[in-house]
Amino acid sequence: MNISQQIFQQYLYNIEKKLTIGDATEHSHRSALESLIEAMIQGVTATNEPKRIECGAPDYVIRKGPVIIGYIEAKDIGKTLDEVEKSDQLKRYRKSLSNLILTDYLEFRWYVDGERRFAARLGTRIDNKIKREKDGIQAVEELLGNFLSHTAEKVGTPKDLALRMARLAHMIRDLIVAAMEKEPEKGSLHTQLAAFRDNLIPDLSVEYFADMYAQTIAYGLFAARCTSPDTKDFTRQNAAYLLPKTNPFLRKLFNTIAGPDLDDRIAWLVDDLAQVLAQADMAAVLENFGKRTGKEDPVVHFYETFLTAYDPKVREMRGVYYTPEPVVSYIVRSIDHLLKTRFNKPQGLADDNTLILDPATGTATFLYMVINEIHQSFAGQEGMWNDYVTEKLLKRIFGFELLMAPYAVAHLKLGLLLQETGYKFQSDERLGVYLTNTLDEAIKHSETLFAQWISEEANAASEIKKEKPIMVVLGNPPYSGHSANKGHWAKQLIETYKIVDGKPLGEKNPKWLQDDYVKFIRFGQWRIERTGQGILGFITNHAYLDNPTFRGMRQSLMSTFTDMYILNLHGNSKKKEVAPDGGKDENVFDIQQGVSICLLVKEPGKTIPAQVHYADLWGLREGKYQTLSEISVNDTAWEELE
Repeated sequence: MNISQQIFQQYLYNIEKKLTIGDATEHSHRSALESLIEAMIQGVTATNEPKRIECGAPDYVIRKGPVIIGYIEAKDIGKTLDEVEKSDQLKRYRKSLSNLILTDYLEFRWYVDGERRFAARLGTRIDNKIKREKDGIQAVEELLGNFLSHTAEKVGTPKDLALRMARLAHMIRDLIVAAMEKEPEKGSLHTQLAAFRDNLIPDLSVEYFADMYAQTIAYGLFAARCTSPDTKDFTRQNAAYLLPKTNPFLRKLFNTIAGPDLDDRIAWLVDDLAQVLAQADMAAVLENFGKRTGKEDPVVHFYETFLTAYDPKVREMRGVYYTPEPVVSYIVRSIDHLLKTRFNKPQGLADDNTLILDPATGTATFLYMVINEIHQSFAGQEGMWNDYVTEKLLKRIFGFELLMAPYAVAHLKLGLLLQETGYKFQSDERLGVYLTNTLDEAIKHSETLFAQWISEEANAASEIKKEKPIMVVLGNPPYSGHSANKGHWAKQLIETYKIVDGKPLGEKNPKWLQDDYVKFIRFGQWRIERTGQGILGFITNHAYLDNPTFRGMRQSLMSTFTDMYILNLHGNSKKKEVAPDGGKDENVFDIQQGVSICLLVKEPGKTIPAQVHYADLWGLREGKYQTLSEISVNDTAWEELE
């Protein structure tokens, strides 16, 4: 009898011994399975942690040294594995864990990336004995050998990496919810939830907090890995030190939520996620990072694919949609032109004293384009770029973002872009993108250190929001009729839009004024009013252009700005819009609600009410993209409205 047969004979003997006692359960056989796995390959350990299992972890995490090889989920002998396969638990495991075994200690089923690869049986229980299967030992030995030597396929595209990360982040989210159910009110996760409620989102639910947490861990690890493409020993523990120095907040935050002190009930899965990233071909994933290739930008694809695979509802709830590059380009180039021609700023966006804010930054597509536009103006003067970024650029470009995952991506994206332009970050410099709620003005005070970090971000943003003479407000604010921004300040701002000719609006149900995009337009208007001059450039839902509920809003905007340029991009499938020639009309986004671009100009010394300049853009999506790429506010065929 060879050594491997001896190992299996000993295993079956141990199982039968427990069965003979008569009160065996699935827990009774765990030590036998641990011994079997660890005897098969030197250096392999099978860890069984009851606290983890209680929160939804598989029964065994299998490691070779520090590297996770796979997972085993064990059920009691005689449990029908066909039924277990149909359970929510196993569906979740198969979706998230790339190398998994399901066993009842006698039958073994091996899954790779969710697909059953192989099954084998040692024998069948008859009373307290096991009837050996012919060639069973050989088949199970082969299965376990393949399981233990399996290495996940190296990820080499943004899409594949996003999908792998999304699956693991999904499970991290579920683990956090389960851990919080078992944790006392003063526990670390509850304390962190309270900090977010106090400083960012007052109505933050446990489920949504777990979402933020899981996404931030995923993106934080990704951002850290991006800064070290050649790191072979990338781990969760060293990730915080590898995060870009441009984001001190994320470094501190990440150390708390994913660093050495991470709750052990979650840590094993975060380790697996770090391992996926460590093994990924980052050179291939990052090949086109930062290159201006429209919708092919891997950062954008990465974020979109991640959110769609992770949970499309999260994306819809906060109105997170990628803004197509031609739309961003049209708005940025138009603002550049207006600054040069209306505000006596011949350098446009590159003007040293022009402060720029994107109040709903998302993944920083607009700020990315702004920096690119400014960098292009330095052609032939590249030697001056480094000093210019330090002394002028970083001090006047700002972004606010409420959600942690896009906030992390924004820092990553802009940091990489500036590195690509040849800029060298100093140790104490940060990007002016802040984690904050744009539509909340309260100054934050915090009891715990964790909450203090969040409040410092919010308070720094508050100073920019109120004190800095912001002259350009641009972006793609969220569209959400069921607004998540219900704070007092945001509600007060909107009151202005409920008045027409000095009298109440008189609408029975003015609920559409509570849409997030309306609040962001009102915020931009308020911000430009405080400065006394400037430009607001947004792409938003186009309902406010003709809906009676928005009469007060239209009048208020006309009484603030001196010129309003409205480019209606249509694409409203709810209204079944068609082009004037009867042809198909498509949206520039993957949404049903039609959209429009507004460029609202407050020019000093010019009279109000505003002159309204209006144009339509109909047709297929690609045609709209092409047109937006080729023209700006300067050569759009405007019609002046009375």
